[in-house]
Amino acid sequence: MTLQNKIDFAVVFTVDKANPNGDPLNGNRPRQDYEGHGEVSDVAIKRKIRNRLLDEGESIFVQSDEKRNDEYRSLKDRADSIDELKKILNNAKGDEDLATKIATENWYDVRAFGQVFAFKNTKMAIGIRGPVSIHTATSIEPVDITSMQITKSVNSTTNTTSPGQKTSDTMGMKHRVDFGVYKFYGSINPQLAEKTGFTKEDAEKLKQALISLFANDASSARPDGSMEVNKVIWWEHNSKLGQYSSAKVHRSLTVKRKTEEVATSFEEDYEVKVTPLENLEFEIYDGL
Repeated sequence: MTLQNKIDFAVVFTVDKANPNGDPLNGNRPRQDYEGHGEVSDVAIKRKIRNRLLDEGESIFVQSDEKRNDEYRSLKDRADSIDELKKILNNAKGDEDLATKIATENWYDVRAFGQVFAFKNTKMAIGIRGPVSIHTATSIEPVDITSMQITKSVNSTTNTTSPGQKTSDTMGMKHRVDFGVYKFYGSINPQLAEKTGFTKEDAEKLKQALISLFANDASSARPDGSMEVNKVIWWEHNSKLGQYSSAKVHRSLTVKRKTEEVATSFEEDYEVKVTPLENLEFEIYDGL
């Protein structure tokens, strides 16, 4: 049965000496807005959600190349692996509703986030709107970024003129957020859930993925333990439209500093408060 009630959610997480989301247009420095607040794009958050669901055995359409669990190296190849879907996309007069049904039944992320199926050399393009929307994560306060120059101990290629000297590619820069508490919001729309077949069970899987968002996500930029989900807040309305707008629900969450000292710990330096809204229940979960 598809989801019947609107859901809003929020996630509060900590970054401690890590680069949560590098900006390729700015030397891969951690993203910041013009006021210095740290940012993590919604695309990066969805990538982590997809990876967690993939770890849990869900079928995912948009897989990163280093994390994929099948032999397909492109979205077109993965779509073409479903014979009936391939036939429809190669027919200018194909059944769009049937193509949507096939795609949403086969892949969790298409069912949740939607997807555009528009590939070169196909005769049909379809766009699917998903019920799950994710906001960009923003830090509670401006973040300090530390940059350090690093060197490799070996050349990537041999210096033919002076084999004993280091080449220029041994030098590089590494950036990190010293400490920051971030939060982001999201919603699940029941009307769109009906169109993609997103169920209450799917919503529960999403909740568990948010609670364990940074599991198996370690890298040189994000060492294990440097990013931690602190709280997940989950509001479930009693109707499809919801008793309150998502904006009002999201504003009911406040994350504040408790002291004027330099913040180094979420537990000691921050407090999370949810102002109750009449007839709207919510649950707060600790991160993994």
